[in-house]
Amino acid sequence: GYPEERVTMVPNACDLDLFRPELRAPLDARFGAPDDFRAIFTGAHGKANGLDAVLDAAVVLKRRGVRGVRLVFIGKGGEKPRLMQRAAEQGLGDVVTWLDAVPKQELAAIVAGMDAGLMVLRNLPDFYYGTSPNKFFDYIAAGLPVLNNYPGWLAEIIAEHRCGIAIPPDDAEAFADALLKLRDDPAGRAEMGRRARRLAETQFDRRQLGERWVNVLEKEGTKGLRDTGT
Repeated sequence: GYPEERVTMVPNACDLDLFRPELRAPLDARFGAPDDFRAIFTGAHGKANGLDAVLDAAVVLKRRGVRGVRLVFIGKGGEKPRLMQRAAEQGLGDVVTWLDAVPKQELAAIVAGMDAGLMVLRNLPDFYYGTSPNKFFDYIAAGLPVLNNYPGWLAEIIAEHRCGIAIPPDDAEAFADALLKLRDDPAGRAEMGRRARRLAETQFDRRQLGERWVNVLEKEGTKGLRDTGT
């Protein structure tokens, strides 16, 4: 019931100077063979992140005998030891790479060297429209197509701008299929990446959104001074 004209939405934003496609460079052996297809997850490894979904897809790939796909996890969290133990017990060492959190400058270079970004959360309705994860904005700023595994506004924006693939939640086969679709279509993947960067530049530029935020505060501050006669 609040007046619509009194509401301004300033969403999360992309650091276009830090995360850039042109930072792409060869990566070291931690990230698999030079010609591997690499998909990355960055950030917290907690219960809310639902990262078993990625390992479930890795199990499917291994069962199918797929080689040349590397799933990279960078970050920390309460679930990480258990996830690493599960991966070891299921023999996923040739599919999965684990790294601790790294400084943003280093992360930007690593992300630019990837082929896709993984936007993964537990399948909870509260997350569909109630989250705005930093990693999504880093991925698109770096020009990565995004593989998203839950419904909501991110799935919708990915579909609208054709900058990745949105799959149903809790579907390991669909997750594995999406990874292979991205791997097997380098030209399509590159075009998704270009659209991702374009989306970052046109809708989520941190400088533009920062200016919008400041303008709203200054406008309301000036109005408040007028209203009080100051």
